Amino acid sequence: MTDTTINKIRSSLISRFDFTRDLSNEEIYSLIDNEIIETGRHQFISLTQKEQLRRILFNSIRGYDILQELIDDHEITEIMINGYNNIFIEKDGSLIKSDFHFSSPEKLQDVIQQIVSNVNRRVNEASPIADARLYDGSRVNIVLNPIALNGPAVTIRKFSESPMTIQNLIDFHSITIEAADYLKQLVLSGYNIFVCGGTGSGKTTFLNALSNFIPVTERVITIEDSAELQISNIPNLVRLEARQANTEGKNEITIRDLIRSALRMRPNRLLVGEIRGAEALDMLTAFNTGHDGSMSTGHGNSPKDMLRRMETMVLMGVDMPVSAIKGQIASALDIMIYLGRLRDHSRRVLEITEIADYKNDEIILNPLFVFHEEEEIYGKIRGTLKRTNNPLINTLKLQMAGIKEGR
Repeated sequence: MTDTTINKIRSSLISRFDFTRDLSNEEIYSLIDNEIIETGRHQFISLTQKEQLRRILFNSIRGYDILQELIDDHEITEIMINGYNNIFIEKDGSLIKSDFHFSSPEKLQDVIQQIVSNVNRRVNEASPIADARLYDGSRVNIVLNPIALNGPAVTIRKFSESPMTIQNLIDFHSITIEAADYLKQLVLSGYNIFVCGGTGSGKTTFLNALSNFIPVTERVITIEDSAELQISNIPNLVRLEARQANTEGKNEITIRDLIRSALRMRPNRLLVGEIRGAEALDMLTAFNTGHDGSMSTGHGNSPKDMLRRMETMVLMGVDMPVSAIKGQIASALDIMIYLGRLRDHSRRVLEITEIADYKNDEIILNPLFVFHEEEEIYGKIRGTLKRTNNPLINTLKLQMAGIKEGR
């Protein structure tokens, strides 16, 4: 069935709506069914076409139009829209051009405005870049023209409906049972943990999984630019999300503002979403003020690279000696977990390292687990995250929690 026919049916359908009240999904489906029956009197529509038409019409009214089917497909992990008629998807780690396309540039614009309005964000020619999220927590980045030269660019990073657990990651061979048990000890003992890795390496997913080890008796505050964490096991949970400035450039609430406010909310632990700039200093300060067991994430191509980037981020917010920044980092963070995406598209924990000390103007790293690639069979990489011979140096938190290392 052509886009012209679908649009004609949709226009006829909307003309029958009673806009004086909010229609339920059942009422909309009933109106759609009646419209399909009426259309079927003038042209033949097969049962398969009727079912497809019913779905398309409902999604165009209550959902995100053709985008809704891609969102509902659990095998799709990422959706990339490059203009209204050019959509790519990621399935099983591979990029594929989709057969779906919007009926017009205006329809894509309507969907974009629907997405941002649902989370009280805005995007337009004056402010053409925006981050948002869908109802299921999926991350959305939007760039409009004239910045995006070939039409609006929308990138959606989907998250699973049920949060990933450490057991799931073990089943996917992303981490070993030994390393997972070790991290559980560290989380229970209140070690401050930082998860780093490249784009798409699974940092947020891993932080979600680690949060399952946090005792349910603790008060946890999450701080994010756009709420993505899916924490379900903590009853005393407060979720904070940054806010963009309004059209006059006022009333912005930044990550830095949220961290400072969170310190007055009596948290046991802070979970700070991805740090990208000057808020790194506030994150380090918060981690250094007695909130043991706090966690955060950031983009880095290795633990050393992440530490260098963190130094740069701090300098974006304050002018202070690099030596003082390194001292702050070494004092605030205990453990760094490095995630990577291998050439077979699998996501693995590549290194778990202790931030052991700061000496001679250098942050001392103590690798505890390191991934070793063993072989590649039919395009699939086999390897193991192996325990090094290095013992954990700073064991005070383990001792205070009554836990023996490796037990």
